[in-house]
Amino acid sequence: SYDRGSTFNVFVGKGQLIAGMDKALVGMCVNERRFVQIPPGLAYGSEGVAGVIPPDAVLHFDVLLVDLWNSEDQVQVETYFRPEACPRTVQVSDFVRYHYNGTFLDGTLFDSSHNRMRTYDTYVGIGWLIPGMDQGLLGMCVGEKRIITIPPFLAYGEEGDGKEIPAQASLVFDVALLDLHNPKDGVAVEQQLVPARCERRSRPGDFVRYHYNGSLLDGTLFDSSYARNRTYDTYVGKGYVIPGMDEGLLGVCIGERRRITIPPHLGYGEEGSGKIPGSAVLIFDIHVVDFHNPADSVGITVKHKPANCSVLSKKGDYLKYHYNASLLDGTLLDSTLSLGKTYNIVLGSGQVVLGMDMGLQAMCVGERRTLVIPPHLGYGEEGVEGEVPGSAVLVFDIELLELVSGLPEGYMFVWNGEVSPNLFEEIDQNHDGEVLLDEFSEYIQAQVDSGKGKLAPGFDFEKIVRNMFSNQDRDGNGKVTAQEFKLKDQEAKEQHDEL
Repeated sequence: SYDRGSTFNVFVGKGQLIAGMDKALVGMCVNERRFVQIPPGLAYGSEGVAGVIPPDAVLHFDVLLVDLWNSEDQVQVETYFRPEACPRTVQVSDFVRYHYNGTFLDGTLFDSSHNRMRTYDTYVGIGWLIPGMDQGLLGMCVGEKRIITIPPFLAYGEEGDGKEIPAQASLVFDVALLDLHNPKDGVAVEQQLVPARCERRSRPGDFVRYHYNGSLLDGTLFDSSYARNRTYDTYVGKGYVIPGMDEGLLGVCIGERRRITIPPHLGYGEEGSGKIPGSAVLIFDIHVVDFHNPADSVGITVKHKPANCSVLSKKGDYLKYHYNASLLDGTLLDSTLSLGKTYNIVLGSGQVVLGMDMGLQAMCVGERRTLVIPPHLGYGEEGVEGEVPGSAVLVFDIELLELVSGLPEGYMFVWNGEVSPNLFEEIDQNHDGEVLLDEFSEYIQAQVDSGKGKLAPGFDFEKIVRNMFSNQDRDGNGKVTAQEFKLKDQEAKEQHDEL
């Protein structure tokens, strides 16, 4: 048989062999070797075989049993590892990805997905596989390992495959299941931690910042935002991410942790991407840090309001306040309390982010409130390097400690009483018909000190005075004459914002 390059294949005990060989093969194991001596009476007798075996010849056979099976055999399954957690097993019409080593009964390797460094991917139970494998894969868990032994009539039968697998060969597959899904599967969401307070859940059009670990069903990690030390930031429900993640991120709370399982047709499909193989089920363990909607305004929650709250802050007022600034997940960013001094601004002058300017409006001294500022009213997509992450929602706990009323919009200085009809002459102390910056500055300072005039609070005195003087010095020669000098109500409002 070695010379012919093929095994001798025959049923035992059915008269297909000489009587001596029928007896000699009984009880043999696969890979057993026997030396068999058969007398003529149990072989070819006194006639022999013309040209091959002489009459009355004793025959000697050196037999190595390579394979054996019975027509009543079924697929044999031996599981040698099964995970403790097995939420789902392979069913008919499932799509599976598995690794295997394929051998004959004698241990000869004929094929291996490991050698190709690629899983075998196929549907189960619909005829894409040999019948024995279709049966042997049923009921497997992801991560399970089993030996599947298939008789030839449930494999490649009398013909073999024409290549590596000979006729009538039993096959042994050592299988490790890596992945399974069904084309009818949708996104599966497992809520692992939901905060006690959940004032709003995400909806289409929201912008979400979240951390994640992305892995395959067998536990292989393919990506992690934690490794990059930066959240993944995206719109949801608008096609910016794979369809399964678009769906899985809807309805989350800020601070929620959930596991999102995404079948490949809602992930990266048959082609895969990067470290993600084709037809892979994806698992994302996510932690939602914050989210907002581009239509969101500043959220204001009043925590305490004094009984006497008649004077409310407005644009132009000078405010002194304490604050604690944090992210929505509670991470503290900054605090005036730790510095031991207040934060001082002129409201509405652009000295703080727009959301803070909005949130400090209509507030009275002693009031405490919490401001939730979306990034488009805070530090935007860029954030502040090393301090505020990009696209972060900010939370400010504020206590207003002092309020100095500002001036009417457009004014940097006002009179508290009647304006002198001889104002220019009073400023022009040396009566030379010209006012220099020093004279102008001394006069304004005297009016403020005496209470006759008031400067816009919170601004630098010298800058205000220089600006006022520059607006009066219409020819720019460093001197103001009586012809140049005008009060604000004497000129078009849209031209000047000085006296």
